[in-house]
Amino acid sequence: MALWGNNDNVTSAGTVSLNYGTGVVTGAGTSFGTVGAGGTGDVIRFGDRSGTYFGDAVIVGIASTTQVTIGSTAGLSGAAIAATSFTVTQCPKYTVLDSKYSEASYGTDDSFVYGVNQTGVGTDTVYETGVGWVGVTTYTDNHGNARIKKEILVAMSGITTGNAPAYPPA
Repeated sequence: MALWGNNDNVTSAGTVSLNYGTGVVTGAGTSFGTVGAGGTGDVIRFGDRSGTYFGDAVIVGIASTTQVTIGSTAGLSGAAIAATSFTVTQCPKYTVLDSKYSEASYGTDDSFVYGVNQTGVGTDTVYETGVGWVGVTTYTDNHGNARIKKEILVAMSGITTGNAPAYPPA
């Protein structure tokens, strides 16, 4: 299993619900495990940036096209996840439990990792630093000014995104 892949939007069809006690994710209209639809080692991103974002988890097992198991709920917000949108991504797995990018540790949705396939395109170029996997944190400094910290986590070409960039911070 690679530490990261090159696809920021492997699949996002259907909705999912999570049982926090067992780590089992049950989908409706999903196709887990099929070619091009996410597999073991990919990251499942619960919710979306335009609505409610619950955090990320690594898929460790696939029982069927509608059921997967995640390795840990530590990167999630703890809020109930039922019939919610999702995205499967191949972002760097180490960011899932990194307190800087974790919904559970950071507590807000102002930190995010996403793929950039080319710079200088789209309406969100302010978040782009280069091609590859990018981490972005927005925060308010001591003087009340909004700030954006951008860092390239993995510089690489060939990133496939759902849009450019796939998920800029809200």
